[in-house]
This record gives sequence, structure tokens and C-alpha cells, in this order.
Amino acid sequence: MRLAEIIGLRPEPAAGVLVTLTRRCPLSCAHCSTGSGPDTDERPAPGDLRRFVASFTPRDRPDVMMLTGGEPLLMPGLVRELALSAKEKGTRTAVLSGMFFARARSVPRAVLRAAEAVDHFSASLDLHHEREVPRAAVFAALRALSTTGTRVSLHLTGTGPDDPYLAEATAAVEHEFGGTLPVLVNEIRAFGRAATWARPARAVGGDDAAAPAPCAMAAWPVVAFDGTVLACCNQHTVDRRPVPPHLRLGHIAEDGWGTVRARALDSPLLRAVRTVGPLHLGTGHAPDTPPAASYCDACRRLSALPGAVAAAERTASGAAGALLDLTVGRTRRAHGPTALVRAHGCAPYAAWVERPEPGAAEALR
Repeated sequence: MRLAEIIGLRPEPAAGVLVTLTRRCPLSCAHCSTGSGPDTDERPAPGDLRRFVASFTPRDRPDVMMLTGGEPLLMPGLVRELALSAKEKGTRTAVLSGMFFARARSVPRAVLRAAEAVDHFSASLDLHHEREVPRAAVFAALRALSTTGTRVSLHLTGTGPDDPYLAEATAAVEHEFGGTLPVLVNEIRAFGRAATWARPARAVGGDDAAAPAPCAMAAWPVVAFDGTVLACCNQHTVDRRPVPPHLRLGHIAEDGWGTVRARALDSPLLRAVRTVGPLHLGTGHAPDTPPAASYCDACRRLSALPGAVAAAERTASGAAGALLDLTVGRTRRAHGPTALVRAHGCAPYAAWVERPEPGAAEALR
């Protein structure tokens, strides 16, 4: 599965699911948005994860399951097991790793077996990761992983379009892989350990604050560190409890995919977030409260605004609301993965997600 395919599906409601396997990670990168590290072991119960993935059916399943953490490959056997279980129902699996294992001279057999089972393998690389795992080691490990037949890519992060590290790192990727390795380039945000030093989220306000601005990030359910299933991948939402009622889709100890999917697709409030956005929906419904600090903050407030809830019920209920939701998601998908990354990632590097890739059985050279 190509990186561009995964990103291209991102705006389509319930086309994918993001699954956190653990918050633990051998690395302690200064910018980690999840605050993962060696001293935490918060994770969903493996048995609950197995049952949740086993609830996929050939007729009702996500197209893509993204396994992440923390470091999911601390449990390579579980990665392989979940990927094979999902594959039986027709779901493809991608995994994102911090590449701790690359510090060894060879990729561990258990990691190679996990890579064989998934359909895409993405490696994190940035200035902070490189302080713990050398770039050359990551490149070598990617070459080894590509021999399993799984497509590979890089997830590169920097401080913004003018970050000299991004310019230097992408040039190094070009030199090493000759245009055959796709790269998703994102910007560090003020979440997790970066909360005290990274650029904060853009403030909302001004003439265009209430203009329709659909949210593609409320399309895929997210299994969080405690097994709670959320409607959104915003890190504040993932980390904080209680979850705003409209953003809580259930818990994997109690709910299967069919229930989670139905709640994500049938909620008028979530449909409105995906089609017009939280700012437009919330306009005029909280005149006596301070303005939202960010786009995502405006979304978290919505279920506490009766007027916004009522507006969503009026405009996004029933078959008409379902059709509008589906149409907006597929329209955004039709714009292509580069357009989505330009809006949500580091815009000057957006086209790197659609770079040519080696064939599924061809090793990177």
C-alpha cells in the first residue's frame, strides 16, 4: 500500500482507524506530541485490541488500520497478529515506528516478521529522533524492511517551511534513495513534550473565522492509550479526560467496529464538523464566553452549546446529512493527497507524499 493511498483516504469518514498499541517508547524525543517515553506503560489491553480487530467483517471494516504509539514495535508479535487478523477481513495495515531497533546492526527477526504482515511501514525521522537513532541506521533499516515486500516511507518533522533541517534532510533522502522514497513532512506542534517550546496552534478570529472550514481529521476513529475510542486525533482530545461527549465513540472493551463506525457516521454533530467545521457551526451560540483559542478548541466546546447541537440536528440529520457528509469527504479525497498535506502538513514539501515508489517486491537501492 502506497503512502499516497493512505493519505488520500484520510478525509473519507470511517475509511480508516488509528490504533494506539502503547504509550511506551525507548526514546525520549524532546518534541514528542504524545509524551511517550521509557517510563510510561499505559496501553490498551491486548485482549481488547484483538477482539476489536476481530470485530471487522468483510462487509463492515475500515479500509486502513494505522498502528501507532508510543512505539508499536515494542510488541512486534501483536503488530503481526493484528495485521493478519485485519487482512482476513480485507483491511490493510500500516505501522509508524520511531526506529529504536535500527541502532542494532541488523533488523531483529521479530520486526521483520511484523513488517511482512503489514501493508505499509513508515519510519519517523527528524532532528530529535536523530539524536537517539542515527540517520544512516534508519536508512539502512528501511532498505532491509523493503526486502520483505512491504512498501516503506519516511515521516519527517521540522519546525516549519523555513527549517534548514528539513531542507538538508530531504536532500539526503533524495541522494540516498534517488526519488523512490515517499516522505510525509509535518510541522512540530505544541503538544506533549513540545508544549512548552513549540509554536502554538493558530489563534482563531478575524473576518473569516466563521466561514465553513470542514475538518478532515474527524473522519477516522482513534483508539487511545486507555482503549477509549475518539472521533478525532487532536492530541489534547486523545490525552484529556473526560472526553467531550460528541467526540467519544466508545471503548474497545465494550464496542466493536460496527458500533464505533455507526456512531462516527450517524452523529449529526460530527457530520457538521466534517462538512462545515466547528467554527462555522459554533458561531453565535456562545456570545458570553471567551473566544476559542484554536480551531480544535472550538470543536471541543460544541457539545456544551445547545444552539450548536440544535443547528447540527437541523442541517446534518437523516439521509440528507449522510449524503452531505459522504459528498464532502469524497470531494476532499478527489483533491488528492498532496492537497491534504498542503493544508495540514508542511506545505512546501506536500508533493513528496506522491513521489514514485519501488515495486512491492523491489528493495530500495
